[in-house]
Amino acid sequence: MSEAQQPPGGVTLEVRRTIDATAERLFAAWTDPKQLISWWGPEGVVCTGAEVDLRAGGRYRIGNRLPDGMEIWIVGTFEVIDRPRLLAYSWLVEGIQGDAERVTVRFEERGGATEVIVTHERIPNGALRDQHASGWKGCLDGLAEFVSAG
Repeated sequence: MSEAQQPPGGVTLEVRRTIDATAERLFAAWTDPKQLISWWGPEGVVCTGAEVDLRAGGRYRIGNRLPDGMEIWIVGTFEVIDRPRLLAYSWLVEGIQGDAERVTVRFEERGGATEVIVTHERIPNGALRDQHASGWKGCLDGLAEFVSAG
């Protein structure tokens, strides 16, 4: 499908990963700034800071130093918080004009493990969706490594 044929509201991406940890452990790692800094970002990206106001209507900011040295901040507002099962929030790169994207993270326990399902919606085009896919896969790898390390 070409970008001109994309449905209104953009494209959607879903990334899944089963991690050997409880939903509560993963939810905490996702929402506690001290933990988030330790695992956030795909390979080559360093999380330089995290601010989280974990309440409906609360804001977050996550700093990312890219491999080329450029730093960007991802910002947004929490829309839904259902601890430890669900987070939904808007997603924007600070300083870039455009409509907010939306991220929903579900934590579904499967025995002693949890499937983390990231749904990223309202992505403007396929090229950006592919970048997000790589980023989310890297983030989930980092999350899995972080919780397995204790």
